[in-house]
Amino acid sequence: MHPDVAVLARYADGDPGLDEASVWSVESHLETCAGCRAQLAGSVPGDTRALLDLVGAAVDRGIAAGPAPVRRRPTVRRRWFAVSLAPWLGMTAAVLGCAVLLHFLMPDLPSLVLLLAPVAPLPGVAVSWNRRTDPAWELVAGTPAAGLGMLLRRTTVVLAVVIPLLALAGARTGAPLAVLLTPCLAFTAASIGLGSVIGVRRAAAGLAAAWAAVVVVPSLATAQLPAVLHPGGAGAWAVAAVAMAGLTAARADLFHRLTSAK
Repeated sequence: MHPDVAVLARYADGDPGLDEASVWSVESHLETCAGCRAQLAGSVPGDTRALLDLVGAAVDRGIAAGPAPVRRRPTVRRRWFAVSLAPWLGMTAAVLGCAVLLHFLMPDLPSLVLLLAPVAPLPGVAVSWNRRTDPAWELVAGTPAAGLGMLLRRTTVVLAVVIPLLALAGARTGAPLAVLLTPCLAFTAASIGLGSVIGVRRAAAGLAAAWAAVVVVPSLATAQLPAVLHPGGAGAWAVAAVAMAGLTAARADLFHRLTSAK
């Protein structure tokens, strides 16, 4: 859907009263619509267009006179992957490895793999879109592709690493795959959905702390798994995951504001 002509004109004039969501929507649309880009160019005042032509010509001359561009090796795009994710994903793999080892060394304990599965992706999700952990946050945050789309892409990378680790740990310990994955997806969706209100980092940390206090510690104390981690609970976890995904979709506009993903 094309932006309203009045909104496009206000964007061209740099109207400070235009809200962030409208600016983001216009910029995202302009990336793929040549017609609206041409209309925007026609809305620019003549003196501004003349100045842009002069600047463009000077840039072209500078490029032509400069050295040939250096061909770089292909790299993973920052909007899909942040280097800061690597140590957290490595830590997650190490913790799950320790859980598998303890399963065999201390068989009387409830399955630590099952107890850790719901919160396994949360460290990676917490740093996926965070100004404190991503050195390129300020640069990436200013692009039209930032916001919920950025967070979902980076969360996909986290899940692409964590889910195979959980599947491997479950295969070694005999934990049901459905009981491993559905809580994992439900907590991931919950951290993003609640993140639209309190920030993803705070939501992930709060959910992890609550799970540890309410489920993990009592389970270790009683040496019994809670009912929510029995095979019959997979359906309820799946419903919870879908519900939290719906909440995230309903609040997607809040992620257009950069502060919502801190």
